[in-house]
Amino acid sequence: MCSPRRRRVVAGLLLAPALAGCFASGGDTSEGGAADGSRLRVALAFPPAENFSPYGADATLLTRLGVTEGLTALDANGAAAPALAESWTRENDRNWLFTLREATFQDGTDVTPAAVAGALTHATEARPVPPALSGVTLTARKSGDRQVRITTEDPDPALPLRLSSPGLAILSAKAYAGERANPVGTATGPFELTEVTGTAAATLDRYDDYWGGRAQAPGIDARFIADGTARTNALRTRQVDVAEAVPVSQAATLAKGTRHETATTRTTSLLLNAGKGAFKDPELRAAARAAVDGSVLAEDVYEGHADPGVGVYGPAVTWAAGKRPDPAGRAGAADPAGTAITVATYDNRPELPEVAQVLQQQLQKAGFAVELEVREYSRLESDALAGKFDAFVGARNSLLDTGDPVSVLASDFTCDGGYNLALLCDKKVDRAVADAERESDTAGRQRAALKAEAAVLATDATVPLVHQRIITGVGTSVRGVLLDPYERTLIGTGTRR
Repeated sequence: MCSPRRRRVVAGLLLAPALAGCFASGGDTSEGGAADGSRLRVALAFPPAENFSPYGADATLLTRLGVTEGLTALDANGAAAPALAESWTRENDRNWLFTLREATFQDGTDVTPAAVAGALTHATEARPVPPALSGVTLTARKSGDRQVRITTEDPDPALPLRLSSPGLAILSAKAYAGERANPVGTATGPFELTEVTGTAAATLDRYDDYWGGRAQAPGIDARFIADGTARTNALRTRQVDVAEAVPVSQAATLAKGTRHETATTRTTSLLLNAGKGAFKDPELRAAARAAVDGSVLAEDVYEGHADPGVGVYGPAVTWAAGKRPDPAGRAGAADPAGTAITVATYDNRPELPEVAQVLQQQLQKAGFAVELEVREYSRLESDALAGKFDAFVGARNSLLDTGDPVSVLASDFTCDGGYNLALLCDKKVDRAVADAERESDTAGRQRAALKAEAAVLATDATVPLVHQRIITGVGTSVRGVLLDPYERTLIGTGTRR
């Protein structure tokens, strides 16, 4: 854990003003007066799928590149920390008052209560709804010169965590002038998005008036390279300075000083379509779950850079260890008897197609007839959400959207969930999640989250396969890369070469 003195030193780091320095790699990340370095060359795994919309999958691209921020951030312990809001108080069950720090948008306008309220209102009106607002209704209004009052329809003890979501970034009024929210030159982070070249590249320049201090790098040249081997080779041949999501098959090709492994809250799972098709039958879901062996995947596919799946939350969520109740009421397994199923996955994370191939073999051995479909994620998500596949292999960071362990269950596994790839709609699950959502005490909320997790696992709509460790490639001349277990940040004010 960072010391109080250390927290003050790293106060300007993107999205975690209190503790982000705990995630940094490559040496000193102190700011204040350092000479300009070179532009940073960064290779990212996922190209923008929605023209850099802040409300969907592209939201984390913006936070990882230091473009956008929310009212709050996550600290190293997973608690809410100040970002654009310097403090907050809970007035009663449904009302919170957030006091804003002095900051400006990249278009030169001030971050005002009216601007913040407007940005949050636009987020509530976005369709599809941002995952952090799944099942939540809120209103935001100006309250005085420096404060915003946020009111939720139902009590929401996790609101400060929820507002840390990359999907609830605060943009200036100019961002909403067109048909879609546009983060180009309208955000508040240390780097300004200035040019986008389709889905291939993006150019960012330093925003010198950033409230958290002037970034040490003058800008970022980002490339989107879906192929993991190509990303790794770009780092090895010094075409880029940072390469995210290095495939485990490529990890050994990197020199020890350039390979950084981070335990994360990301779980690779097999999601079974409980809404229609073969896996609407709970006994066939049970048969699929019984056929899968995650330990084989952890050792063979991930080459030891992962742990066998035990739940929605992995080992990086330390409070869950050893406290999980057993899933009760699971259906018995039926004989698949040649049942034909389609399993889909994406190749942006290079291990996933191999995971799918091993699963194909395991499921075929159990009696299923399995067809695989592999696409880039941006060409797959809409069909997956529409339930066009029987099963989906995906890697999901359980604390990415809000930092709240209950919110991911509401988003992914309830009847009204905005990212319910399993199309699960189960009354017991909805009740367990609702019970957890009402808990305001941190320990009580965690216990309730584990009970709700058990209710989800009992349906066999999700089969946790492995809990991942992420490998990031960092050039030896680079300092201050943010190795974040929540995968929200990568480049901050102290990142330089």
